[in-house]
Amino acid sequence: VQLQASGGGLVQAGGSLRLSCAASGRLFSSHVIGWFRQAPGKEREFEAAIRWNSNNFKYYADSVKGRFTISRDGAKNMVYLQMDSLKPEDTAVYYCALGTSPTTRPQEYRNWGRGTQVTVSS
Repeated sequence: VQLQASGGGLVQAGGSLRLSCAASGRLFSSHVIGWFRQAPGKEREFEAAIRWNSNNFKYYADSVKGRFTISRDGAKNMVYLQMDSLKPEDTAVYYCALGTSPTTRPQEYRNWGRGTQVTVSS
């Protein structure tokens, strides 16, 4: 399975962006798709995750709860991250990756695709 994130860009604080993660290959119900971000000089950190077989099992970092929404479209093999009320501190490269459990640890994920840059201006 290969994953590719897209949809980043430049947005003003308070604005919104929707990131997309396209999955090529077969995904199974046991899979979890996670979104992470990495700002310059910082470690990669967990933002959200969703189980592939259900839109009901979603997990969020405390820093994005209420602002970010993760969802999936099984028919299109896509996972989305809707980001609202963006803040300058959300500026980072965003990645999606494949896991088998909804952990926040990036080392538990694999198949990292190329990230997409999100820049939030103040």
